[in-house]
Amino acid sequence: MKYIKVLLIFVILIVMSGCSAKKERAIYDKPAIFWYQGIMKYIKNDNLEKADDYYTSLSSEHVQSPLLQSAMLILATAHSQEEEYILANFYLDEYMQRFGDSDSIKYIKFLKIKTNFYAFAYPKRDQVLLNQTIKDAQNYIKEYPNSIYTPLVQTMLTKLSLAQKDMDLEIISLYKRTGKPKAAKIYEEKLNKSWYKKVKMIQPDTAWYREIFE
Repeated sequence: MKYIKVLLIFVILIVMSGCSAKKERAIYDKPAIFWYQGIMKYIKNDNLEKADDYYTSLSSEHVQSPLLQSAMLILATAHSQEEEYILANFYLDEYMQRFGDSDSIKYIKFLKIKTNFYAFAYPKRDQVLLNQTIKDAQNYIKEYPNSIYTPLVQTMLTKLSLAQKDMDLEIISLYKRTGKPKAAKIYEEKLNKSWYKKVKMIQPDTAWYREIFE
């Protein structure tokens, strides 16, 4: 009798789980505001994965909805705050592709630089992204010299350049320690040509448990 009760409970749980999943799958063909409000709700509840799912439904069921523009920027900001920079840039790229004009592209490009800048919360990581962000910042300053965002980009560029100097010094030291003087010389020549060669820096602090990964 005891085993029969256990079996019945097990069957009920399976049925309830199936009904729940079926109910979840049944959510479709809703108005744009339904998906938009869901995105806001799940962001507020720190469930960005679910918010992304609701964005997918919003963008597929309501291609022309004006709510898409706001949703993209809000999701980009939310992912950036969670240090999910690849997803943040995905939404910014989507925005530029679908809604970009001369004014908005200027702002979105700034946001992309800012997003990548904050991706360097930890020093000495991702040399490729660092170099690309420096290049993007330099191009932004040339393309939009009078933009209200340009002073901020210039500040970020200065900090990124100093981060590049720190990384170059580490690479030079590594090549010298491993017996690769020619490789070290390439980076030394690069450093000698830079404007920040003689800038005195305060080395960034790295937690002891993270140093082994830097």
